[in-house]
This record gives sequence, C-alpha cells and structure tokens, in this order.
Amino acid sequence: MTAADLIIAARRAARGLAPLGAAAPADEAAGYAVQVAMAKRLGAMPPAGFKIGATGKQMQAYLGIASPIAGFVLATDVFASPARVRFADFMKPGVECEIGVRLGRDLPPGPCSTAQAEAAVADVFPAIEIVEQRYADMSALHTPTVVADQMFHRAGVVGAPAAGWRGLDLAALRGRMTVAGAVHGEGLGSELLGHPMAALAWLAGSACAAAFGGLKAGQVVFLGSVTPPHWVQGPGLVAVEFTGLGRAELVFE
Repeated sequence: MTAADLIIAARRAARGLAPLGAAAPADEAAGYAVQVAMAKRLGAMPPAGFKIGATGKQMQAYLGIASPIAGFVLATDVFASPARVRFADFMKPGVECEIGVRLGRDLPPGPCSTAQAEAAVADVFPAIEIVEQRYADMSALHTPTVVADQMFHRAGVVGAPAAGWRGLDLAALRGRMTVAGAVHGEGLGSELLGHPMAALAWLAGSACAAAFGGLKAGQVVFLGSVTPPHWVQGPGLVAVEFTGLGRAELVFE
C-alpha cells in the first residue's frame, strides 16, 4: 500500500498512525506529494483550503524543521460557527485559537509578499482548528510523515467575517480560547510569523502550495494558532474570541 492508502485506512479505522515503513515519504516534498495523492483519492482537488501549523520556533525545533508545515482541508471538515460535533467522532481531539481567511482571488505558487497576500483576501474571521493526537509514539515518526498526515489536522470551525478588518492591526489582535468556561490560552496575531498575512504569504510560497498548484479563490486558510493546543477531555463548549474580529464557537456533544 502507498503512504496515502495507509494514512486514509488508519483514519477510517480510527487508529493511531504507525510508522509507514518502506512507504514513508523521504523528505518534505514527498510528504506534500502524499497529501496531493490523499486529496485526489478523497475527491478533494482542489481542496476547500489549507491549515498552517508549526508557526512557532519551539515546535519547529521539536520537529527539526526551519519553517511551518501546511496541510489541505476537506470541505466536509469545515463547519460554520456555532458548530456542534460528536466528541466520539474524533481521536484524542485538541483545539486551537486561530485567525482564518477566505481568499477572494487566486494566489499562484511562488514568492509572495505580505501586501500581495493581503490583497488576495476577501474575509478575515476567528476560527477554531480541531487537531488530533494520532501518533502513539511521535518520536518514531519522521517529520515527512507528519507532513503527509496534514500536521495533526482534522477539522475547523469558521466564525462570521469581520466587518472593516482592513482597518485593524491584525498583528496586535489578542485572541483568547476558553473550554467549558475556563481560559486555556491567550495570544497575539503576531504569533503567526510576525503577522497573519505573513503566514498567508509563506503558504503561497511553500512547497505545499506548489504541490497543489497554488491557492484558489474561495479557499479557507487557517493561518495558525496564537495559543498552544488544548487537548479536550470530553463534551463541552469551546470558544475563541479576538478583539475586533469576533467569536467562534464549537460544542463537542
């Protein structure tokens, strides 16, 4: 079986991802090629969007990489806030406090400035990414396999578009995540490679965008979390709120 087959089979069986052996991608570029193969098998070309992970230096050092990792997003896994999902449908889920965008026009693969990235954005909104701890032994998996597996991604919740977002200092926006009413992290938009639109510019110039033929109008991009993930222990309400952007909510039932 190919790496794409093995990853999809593990997801459908709701079991953790084991090392892929001879099928494992050899490098980051091969990992993104596996993502493309998965997207094709799942009827998701072009995908509904992308997520960006490992924007922080600590996670990059842990994975032995010098830049973030991106993953494609399925349309069936993007929910509008307020969203309700079954806790039992996820494998050791976690939640992250994110800023998201929806593209108004294409961004071709290749070098991209922050200004070019911002000009391509139609909407900005608060978002929640749902991640999964699918790795029984993280140290046994090489980084290219984590790339192939979409960097923990499982689903996402998008809030209502913020009016007048172009007048906001996105880097200075403070986000807060609460789970069952308790605060589980706060952070600024500057956590996302210095500025949220810098994160989008990075994605446009990344090996992921090149593998998928660039970013397309209408796609949603989860730009990364301003807080560490919080691993959810059971049903309850998750909310993220950014000053000036608004609020997104998710209920695990």
